[in-house]
Order: sequence, then structure tokens, then C-alpha cells
Amino acid sequence: MFAPSTGSTPLIRAACTLLLACASPAQAAPEEFNLDLGHTFPTFEVRHLNVATQRGRFNRSSGKLTLDLAAGSGAVQVSMASTSVDTGNDELDKLLRGKYYFNADEYPEITYRSTAFVFADGKPSVIKGELTFLGQTHPVELKVQFFGCSRLPFLGQRCGADLSGKFLRSEFGMTAMQGFVGDEVTLLIQAEAVKGAAPEAPKP
Repeated sequence: MFAPSTGSTPLIRAACTLLLACASPAQAAPEEFNLDLGHTFPTFEVRHLNVATQRGRFNRSSGKLTLDLAAGSGAVQVSMASTSVDTGNDELDKLLRGKYYFNADEYPEITYRSTAFVFADGKPSVIKGELTFLGQTHPVELKVQFFGCSRLPFLGQRCGADLSGKFLRSEFGMTAMQGFVGDEVTLLIQAEAVKGAAPEAPKP
């Protein structure tokens, strides 16, 4: 038998290293985030009398984000307290919390859960998911208008996004005052999420 020359040893070692690297590629672990309730406010827009846009927001929300930028995957869940609807008009808020609209006593939460993330240029561009509202669940797609992450030492690691999507309220059984209030609703979610424990929600 012939003994390998000493000059071939580095080449053999390099080949073995390459094979091991291909057989066991490094995997980046998904990162878990919690919504920062002081910087997360889902809002909605709907036509009023077909002359203007009525806007409102939910002052209380909660949720979680799982993100793996290296793998191009993610998941998000956002819950909005229908009892916290706020249009800046107390009388209108009482009406919206009632049985003809959000029916907050029977359905205190509105929930959005993702089913898939679509990435473009290394960032989320579209979130496909389902909205559960008034006891019904239907698919709603959210466009990612902006996405960013920060690792400032005094604020910890956080990621945020501006999301927008549309749905028909009648598909969820909300049909009141259709001659006066539009059917198409725009859902906007301004969200920030922090890695680790979420900051306390601001006091009302």
C-alpha cells in the first residue's frame, strides 16, 4: 500500500470540512417577541355617509411574534379588545360596543393569526392569515408597508411594522346601517414587539 504524501493532508482536511459543512448546515433559531402595548395600536377606517372616513382604534391589545429572518419565516398573533374601541366620541363608542356592531359583551376579543409570511429582499412583505371577529373566521391578507428592527442597548432588541389590509364587515355578520356606513373596512396595525418580557401596558 502507498502512504499518502504529507502534502495531500491539508487538502484532505479541507475536503472533510466542506463535506461536514454541507451535511450539517447552520440553522438560525427563530426569535420570540412580545408586543409592546405602549407602541401597538390597531386602527380601522370605514366610509361614513359616503362623504368622509370614520376612524377608530383599539386601546388594548396583546400578541406575540416569531421571526426567523435567515430562514424567511415568521408567525404573528394579535388580539384586540373590542371593549377598548375608541373613536374620540363617547356616544359613538357606546354604540359600537353594542350588539349591532362589535357586540363586545359576547365577543370581547378580535383576533388575527398568521398562516404564512411572504418575504422579499430579506424582509416580510405580506402576511397571510385569518381574522376572527364576531365569532366568525375568514382569511385576511396584510401588506407590510414598513418593517424594521433595532438592537439599541438601552431598549433591547425590538422589531416593528406598519400593516394594512381590507375586509368586508358583512362577511362577519356585521350588517347594521349599511346604507350609512360602508361595508369595506381597512384594518391598520401599527406594532412594535420586544424580545423577552413585554413592557407594562400604559395606564388609561
